Amino acid sequence: MVNQYCICYSCGMERVFSPNELACDILDGWFIVSRFTGKSSVAKYNFCSYYCLQEWIISQSSCVPEIFIKSINEETGSNN
Repeated sequence: MVNQYCICYSCGMERVFSPNELACDILDGWFIVSRFTGKSSVAKYNFCSYYCLQEWIISQSSCVPEIFIKSINEETGSNN
């Protein structure tokens, strides 16, 4: 059997799991973000933590509404 894997887009942390394991158990606490990149095109990003997700959001700040960035800061308790 071929193992499946998920890599954090920000830090590179990798989780490997077998087809017999449930992804929802192995990736508990991870975030998977889908972003429309064009007509019929969706990019998917995996993040292992709020911190990694927040780092990505900040790097995309010209594309993300300020209210969303503030809501992430409130959720994580960060003041950035």
